[in-house]
Amino acid sequence: MSSRPLPDLAVFALVAERRSFRAAAQALGVTASALSHTIRNLEARLDVRLLNRTTRSVAPTEAGERLLARLGPALADIDAALDEVAMFRDRPAGRLRINVASTAARMLLAPRLGGFMNTYPDVRVEIVCEDALADIVAGGFDCGVRLGERLQADMIAVPLGGELSQALVATPDYIARHGAPKEPEDLMSGHRCLLVRRASGQPYPWEFERKGRLVVVTPPPALLTDNGVVMLEACRAGAGLAFPFREAVADDIAAGRLVSLLEDWCEPFPGFFLYYPSRRQLSPALRAFIDWMRG
Repeated sequence: MSSRPLPDLAVFALVAERRSFRAAAQALGVTASALSHTIRNLEARLDVRLLNRTTRSVAPTEAGERLLARLGPALADIDAALDEVAMFRDRPAGRLRINVASTAARMLLAPRLGGFMNTYPDVRVEIVCEDALADIVAGGFDCGVRLGERLQADMIAVPLGGELSQALVATPDYIARHGAPKEPEDLMSGHRCLLVRRASGQPYPWEFERKGRLVVVTPPPALLTDNGVVMLEACRAGAGLAFPFREAVADDIAAGRLVSLLEDWCEPFPGFFLYYPSRRQLSPALRAFIDWMRG
């Protein structure tokens, strides 16, 4: 397809329709001699004369008439396709694919998604929730949402939702039976810890920070799951200690169902970021989504 002289054919169609090199040249903003040169090259490649020309007139040959009859509808279809593409440039429309961590989908996207879709009804949203860090370019996604510490350096990142913190929690009954840890290192023995695992199967380590000192521990898991809901329900049932985002258990802490432990070790950290590979040629749909999520 790329070897076919499509631009030259469009030039031929314009000259044949206008019956004039000069009129066609004015429409294209080039010289008549340039168009004449283009047509001569096209006729040489096709080895067919397409236009009869004199000093006063230009008219298609029989071969030119037949070619023009087939070109007209084809070029009209191309113009319509280009107009359709331009529509995506001018207003939010089409498909928007988002790869998002499941926690961020629940905390950030779900509460605001309905409003976005009602405001931009021509945007079709597709959300894939996965906790493994995805290659959004290879996966055909427009953007992703992850914690800032997990982003690749070449991504454009937009902060969403502000800082986050985690809470080490357990039920009062669990604390009565097993005691409360006094330092992060206490979690390595004598406690039943409920951990979430990575896509690789390995548990996420628990990171604690106090006054610039970082302590990372991976306690032996009494429960290891890839489902945060399962982990939290087990914790609420008194099965052990969990380390979720504080927002997920704020109501439980306020109601006394769970107790927050090691609070001075649970300092806030940068939260989720919406990220995408380049600022160049952002689609209106993605630009609208970014603005909506930041608003």
